[in-house]
Amino acid sequence: MHTTDYDLLIEQARAITAGEPDLIANLSNLSALVYEVLADVNWVGFYLTREPETLVLGPFQGKVACLRIPFGRGVCGTAAVTRETQRVVDVHQFEGHIACDSASNSEVVVPLVVNDEVVGVFDLDSPSIGRFSEADAEGLSRFGRFVEQLNWRSL
Repeated sequence: MHTTDYDLLIEQARAITAGEPDLIANLSNLSALVYEVLADVNWVGFYLTREPETLVLGPFQGKVACLRIPFGRGVCGTAAVTRETQRVVDVHQFEGHIACDSASNSEVVVPLVVNDEVVGVFDLDSPSIGRFSEADAEGLSRFGRFVEQLNWRSL
């Protein structure tokens, strides 16, 4: 079982983004931070809403990823449409799962909402089935609330 101090993670995120107005620079460092801090993850990153109803790959850590995901497709698209964090114990049991990396077996996706618009999602994959607990989903959702406070106007 993995335990992560999400309060400390958010403090670290606040420290590395303080004073930097560029969103892409901040999202890049945040994906690297989470990739290094969380155990047993093989992909951490962001998909950004760049076209209506379409998520486009943003800053990430891990293997090559899917470039575009329509709202409503896969775990990321489901999070974008429902505006609710998706915690998937076994992605192979998730109807419509998009397999960008066949090594991924569990996933958490946090929708990012700014001014009542879905501006993107924060996506984490693990090679282990059941890697993410409810506590992880809650902590990562809180991390997402922090990300929403960044300068989204700089996109």
